[in-house]
Amino acid sequence: MSDKTGTRGFDPHALLENLADKRPRALLKEIESEGSDEEACPAFGFVRGTRDKALMLELRFRNGNREWYPYSLLGPCKYNPSVGILLKFTGDTVNLVLIRGSNLDAFVNQGAVNLTDRGIQRHRVLWVREMDEDELRRAPRNEPTIDGIEVGEFDEHEGLREWLETIAPIFLRPSE
Repeated sequence: MSDKTGTRGFDPHALLENLADKRPRALLKEIESEGSDEEACPAFGFVRGTRDKALMLELRFRNGNREWYPYSLLGPCKYNPSVGILLKFTGDTVNLVLIRGSNLDAFVNQGAVNLTDRGIQRHRVLWVREMDEDELRRAPRNEPTIDGIEVGEFDEHEGLREWLETIAPIFLRPSE
């Protein structure tokens, strides 16, 4: 007569099933106990450590679409409080990203980070997102808000200038 439990009443198949059942839960608890390396405010998320850096910047649009841009392709950035932040990503094409909002240079996380010089400039911002009308209305007066994100993709310099003239002419330098 064949006995599944072997010579000592031990069922190796039951042990494997039991281990397979418990291991993912144990790993999940271990990961949760370590905590996340990300913090966020309603407008953007950022890495916690002051020396940590993000590899990409994620744009989260109100309609659910998302785009990612590598920080390694980030070129000049410009900030104008009355218009927003203009980012230039250069690769096979040139992508301009205009982030419009209020208090974009306001500090969050007890003054450790903002969206401009302590955030994007230092590659600490993981994502930015367009906020809906209710969120914008409920946001405290001094908190960063993002009203809109606009992206233009260009193969040539003229198209880029035309887009900027239409969208945010304040970022254009006078041509000589």
